[in-house]
Amino acid sequence: QVQLVESGGGLVQAGGSLRLSCAASGRAFSNYAMGWCRQAPGKEREFVAAIKRSGGTTYYEDSVKGRFTISRDNAKNTVYLQMNSLKPEDTAVYYCAATKSNYGLGDEGRYEYWGQGTQVTVSS
Repeated sequence: QVQLVESGGGLVQAGGSLRLSCAASGRAFSNYAMGWCRQAPGKEREFVAAIKRSGGTTYYEDSVKGRFTISRDNAKNTVYLQMNSLKPEDTAVYYCAATKSNYGLGDEGRYEYWGQGTQVTVSS
């Protein structure tokens, strides 16, 4: 089992940047593929980005490609989401998630463990 705690959310103006962090506790962080999903008010939760266990392969939802970067530091049990050129439509609660599967990472149903979420608000 793994416990996840997100941090780094906040209020930023459009065009700005934020870096989210997700610290994992428990055993064998490197055995889990990691993802970020988000849920905007009145909308369903959606996939944002994912990274395989080794960190060698990443995936992104189309609207964030070229603006967001997911990375992980297995020595620090932490996954990051660097968000640049933020837009008001990026406003959402962002969740970190973990799965033992290394495939199908674009499907949020794949993830077994979730953090509590961190709010990101982008003002226009």
